[in-house]
Amino acid sequence: MPSRVVPEPILLDDRTAAALLPPRPVRGHKGTFGKLLVIAGSVDYAGAALLVCTAAGRAGAGLVTLATPESLQPLFAAKVVEATTLSLPEDDVEEVDPEEALARILDHDHDALVVGPGLRPSLSITELIRGLLAPDEDGQPAPAVLDAEALRSLATVDGWASEVAARCVLTPHVGEFLRLRAADGVDPEKLGDLVFDDGRRLAAAREAAREWGQVVVLKGARTVIADRDGRTAVSPFENPALASAGTGDVLAGTIGALLAQGLGTFEAAQLGVYLHALAGGAVSDRLGDAGLLASDLTAELPLARKRLAELPGAGSRAGGAPARS
Repeated sequence: MPSRVVPEPILLDDRTAAALLPPRPVRGHKGTFGKLLVIAGSVDYAGAALLVCTAAGRAGAGLVTLATPESLQPLFAAKVVEATTLSLPEDDVEEVDPEEALARILDHDHDALVVGPGLRPSLSITELIRGLLAPDEDGQPAPAVLDAEALRSLATVDGWASEVAARCVLTPHVGEFLRLRAADGVDPEKLGDLVFDDGRRLAAAREAAREWGQVVVLKGARTVIADRDGRTAVSPFENPALASAGTGDVLAGTIGALLAQGLGTFEAAQLGVYLHALAGGAVSDRLGDAGLLASDLTAELPLARKRLAELPGAGSRAGGAPARS
């Protein structure tokens, strides 16, 4: 039997990223540009939810809604000025009722999800996440970005990948990636150096994407994006200024916004990573290699998009279905 040909990785640049930009019809409205539902945040990590929502708006989502335990809704509603909020029923203070919360989420109109940043770890959150990703009445839940607590929750579930019907983008840093692979029975030591060895990073992300049947974004210097069919892309950027709390939340919101605008998971992941890196580069050009705050990135995201949109061929490979009206 002939060996399977592994495609060469795409080295992302302005041209390849610009081609992925979703269209912005001049007579569009907020429904045209996608409805993103964000399930994130807790008392201790309120900032994570706020960063995701702000980044999603800055990355072009038409409407962003933050779903939060009902006891926290007044706190978040006062902070997310442009986003709306959705209260999730609780069993106890800040402890969602997974069945009731799932029903309320599924009844809410949305094109894509971001799940995980800043969530409080609990069995009920794990149950809710499993329900969100399982087959729905139509057999295909909304596409989702899974980050932070969503990844840690999945790592506690044996055979989690076989339960997931949603098309997902997983965005682990190296520690989260190793935890997920350990849950698969893979010895982390055998994966080698996933911080400095780019070849091992590429191979590890590609293999995980194939096994999980999802898109994997292995974060870090020269971030790797891998699809389940063997395609990979590599970001050219290495920016220590981005090693700051909350920058991953901004990335999750950026990719989620692009999913809501109709891009496929591999395309949204590539463009999201690139826009995030361009925004980080713009900030570090001003501040240097330290002192960047995650909130500094959000204002740079639309400027990065504008730069790409002005290039020849912008939007020529966007594809995907338009967001619902």
